[in-house]
Amino acid sequence: MKYVLLTGSTGGLGTPCVERLSKNGWTVFAVGTNRDKLKKLGELPGVIPIGADITDTDSMYAARRAVMEHTDRLDAVVNLAGVSFFHSLVENDPLPCVERALAVNVLGTARTNAVFFELIERGHGRIINCSSSAGWMTAQPFAGAYIMSKRAVEGYNDSLRRELAILGIPVIKLQPGSFRTSITGDVEHGYDETLKQTKRYRAVLTKLKPLMDKTLRKSEHPDVFADTVIKALETKHPKIQYRKNSSFLLRLLDLLPETWIDRIYRIASR
Repeated sequence: MKYVLLTGSTGGLGTPCVERLSKNGWTVFAVGTNRDKLKKLGELPGVIPIGADITDTDSMYAARRAVMEHTDRLDAVVNLAGVSFFHSLVENDPLPCVERALAVNVLGTARTNAVFFELIERGHGRIINCSSSAGWMTAQPFAGAYIMSKRAVEGYNDSLRRELAILGIPVIKLQPGSFRTSITGDVEHGYDETLKQTKRYRAVLTKLKPLMDKTLRKSEHPDVFADTVIKALETKHPKIQYRKNSSFLLRLLDLLPETWIDRIYRIASR
């Protein structure tokens, strides 16, 4: 029997992954904070729902005790829990967004892996961490809280991968682009709120709105991402990273020198 613990199970990317893993015969410890969604996931074969908060250490140790009622080892931990924001870094009190992004995306991932590592080691399993295309592409304005958190996940993941390679435990990085989830809606709402409230950036945000809308319209269905997670989990020799649905326009922009990109944004603001 194969055991996997998956955080963010009640989110837009996590739920399709839980459903696919259930169909593939995995026993899934589905970790999330939405009790109603967890109850529904618990109706699937092999899915054991666990209500836990990855930003709280006591909560995660309680989750570990719940897992150990069923097994003392894991074949994988998949860290999908995450948050995103569209927000200025200097207007309208940016620090709560920054703190939340770091607490969930970075510390939540590190906490989950630390709490469950012994079970992974016993199961000779693997760890999968979710970064983002924002983790490797050139940084975009008004996404600083999200970008700094995903850049931190990149560094954490790569350091962990090299540390655990000594023990023969694979660490795999996912770098998804835009997918149709509630996070996409959060970004759209954040854009509209920032545009409404800004005292400094109205011109540039108005000009960039069509580009944002075009990028979000090309968001993939989460089932496509689930395919990637399954591949990272079930392939005998996984890659060190998997990229999926990175924005074509942002990839083109990424080819330019950084000073040119700075100039593009300055011109857009005129």
